[in-house]
Amino acid sequence: MDFKKEIINLLKKEKIPIELLQAPPNPEMGDYALPCFPLAKQLKKSPVEIAKTLQPKFKAKFLEKVEANGPYLNFYINKEIYNKTIIESKTKKNKINKSIVIDFSSPNVMKPFGLAHLRSTMIGNSIHLLHKHLGYKVIRVNHLGDWGTQFGKMIYAYLEWGNPKDIEKEPIKNMLKLYVKYHKEAEKDSSLDDKARKIFADLESGNKKYRSLWKKFRDLSLKEYDKTYKRLNVSFDSFSGEAFYEPMLKDTISLLKKNKLLEESEGALIVNLDKYNLAPCLIQKSDGATIYATRDIAAAIYRKKEYNFHKNIYVTDNRQNLHFQQFFKVLELAKLSWAKDCIHIPFGIMKFNDGIMSTRKGKVIFLEEVLDKSVDKVKKIIKEKNPKLKNKDKIAEQIGIGAIIFWDLSHDRVKDIQFEWDLILDFSGETGPYIQYTYARASSILRKAKNKSKPSYEKLTNPKEAELIKLISDFESTIENAAQQYKPSVLAKYLLSIAQRFNEFYQSCPVLNEEDKSLAKARLNLISKTREILKEGLSLLAISTPEEM
Repeated sequence: MDFKKEIINLLKKEKIPIELLQAPPNPEMGDYALPCFPLAKQLKKSPVEIAKTLQPKFKAKFLEKVEANGPYLNFYINKEIYNKTIIESKTKKNKINKSIVIDFSSPNVMKPFGLAHLRSTMIGNSIHLLHKHLGYKVIRVNHLGDWGTQFGKMIYAYLEWGNPKDIEKEPIKNMLKLYVKYHKEAEKDSSLDDKARKIFADLESGNKKYRSLWKKFRDLSLKEYDKTYKRLNVSFDSFSGEAFYEPMLKDTISLLKKNKLLEESEGALIVNLDKYNLAPCLIQKSDGATIYATRDIAAAIYRKKEYNFHKNIYVTDNRQNLHFQQFFKVLELAKLSWAKDCIHIPFGIMKFNDGIMSTRKGKVIFLEEVLDKSVDKVKKIIKEKNPKLKNKDKIAEQIGIGAIIFWDLSHDRVKDIQFEWDLILDFSGETGPYIQYTYARASSILRKAKNKSKPSYEKLTNPKEAELIKLISDFESTIENAAQQYKPSVLAKYLLSIAQRFNEFYQSCPVLNEEDKSLAKARLNLISKTREILKEGLSLLAISTPEEM
């Protein structure tokens, strides 16, 4: 039962504006309050009189009492009904007949899956999980950077300096070495860039040798990325990258021509966006090669036809804001009515040791190495604090990777964040391990309990119990808020609050040693519900919940 909605229904019957209902600042003033000031002019009575007149009109089984308190009408929900409803409620299974496409992660193949890719991957994945929980059909797209002039550079570098055995043995690391070497050499000899552009143009034209190398580099990259995705508990419905849309580019350019959007500029084709205070959107280079904007336009058109999306969401860092403004404006000017349903979800950069990563300069922190280091650190903590713990390796993996994910998602996505080991793995701080530990603690209490009594929910009168129950009642609305704002941090912070309130409750309210068995059983059921919320909430962040720590 949604008690707020029930009270709103009562207000509607009396034709009272439902937006007036609010939560009072003090629990002693009721669970909900109706200020009567705004009704004074309409009813031509004082707010105090209005409150007294309305009081007897509100009656329902779930209401313990309704009191007129000066100019306020205060609603008190029956505690036994309220507590029982919240603690024993089951998660709703919604189904919304709308599709949402989420484009996230999208690494550039041949390049490392670095720490910089973590944000798009985990923010996008959580946005997918939040919307899936709400009942949407979600299509997860990994729009791989598997096309473009970087392939001309890599093919040139491979043919000039590459060793096939090295590439097969450690694909990403050795391709990175070649990529870095190319850029060092190109700084000395600018003609290399002309050669690379020529190779990519030939690749676009169907050169068999170059196509074969392109496929090899792509397949080897995906094989390596898959290992990381499995550890992060992330999967996709489509790996259609930029190359997939290459055959559609002629039709895309024809559509823009049909709408008289293209202009020639120094031999290139652009869409002039001056009147919208935007830089021109480059569609085709002077050498006939296309760029990622052209492929993004083709991809959006394909996705609308293929999935008939309600929303088409792109999760990339905020340095791409201009690109998406241009790209969406071109869709709008091409008279595609669904352009308004394309949404860019920007996020800040993750910094490591005060530096921003750069593939060209070889300054890349491999995400796999970061995950390994986190797991190793957790193994040392377990060895020190709980050496007899079973399944140490599995639990260390769950905690270590969960800590990295939570650190990312607990920050407001729009802000840059600094990677800090000491804060990430603090078991008593505002971290993933703290929430996981709280879950494990609740699980341990429930394993020890032997109470089969009938719960007396009306006995849950301790303020710490009330605070925890109220917070639990906000779970579904928190998920809705997080999804609407595209901010997993809303859910992450909520779960921290749940864990903190639970630990305060457990310190104040005895459970296993409580002599009143019916009260103890009510508290055990509250613990069970808290555990359920923590598990489900963390799963929406793609974080595992170990039963023991």
